[in-house]
Amino acid sequence: MRPPSTDIDEARTMTLEAFADTIVPGEKRSPDDRAIAGAATGGGAVQAGALELLGWDATGLTEGLDNFANALNDHATAYAFEHGTDLDETVPPFVSLPFEHRTALVLRLTKPGHPEKELWVSLALFCNMAFDSAAHMHTADAIAEGHPGLMAMGIEKPDADGRWRFPNFSYGRPLARLHPDTTPSGSPK
Repeated sequence: MRPPSTDIDEARTMTLEAFADTIVPGEKRSPDDRAIAGAATGGGAVQAGALELLGWDATGLTEGLDNFANALNDHATAYAFEHGTDLDETVPPFVSLPFEHRTALVLRLTKPGHPEKELWVSLALFCNMAFDSAAHMHTADAIAEGHPGLMAMGIEKPDADGRWRFPNFSYGRPLARLHPDTTPSGSPK
């Protein structure tokens, strides 16, 4: 995904970042960050690479991101009017909403029965996926870079040779006895 170069690109980026931050909140990148509400400590979906994942054409959403951002801002404008909330015109309408209103609007859009539910849920799923699995990155690279979602889940770093080995059983005990022909590397003879 290319960096924002116009006001339209910047508005789209801010809107999608605010949506991703509503799905998996994180802390502000700087005190003047408007897209990230700062509703949680540590990195959230934005820091985990949600926009990079959404910008990957494999998601099937890339071509529609402008439409998602425009529709989200239209919904935010209607929501603000409905709730008597003033919007700051220097940022996109969804970005201007306080976090609790962003959350309420996303809940409304993803609720069963909403005519656009499938669209908003798909966007939300990719934001979660960026945080939960770093789907847009090689796992070893994500861990080496300190990916916030993988770190929050306690994913261990691989050994020096790049392989993961687990000397302690995840259930605290072996689930089965090793076959007598198993080699030290775990392979059969």
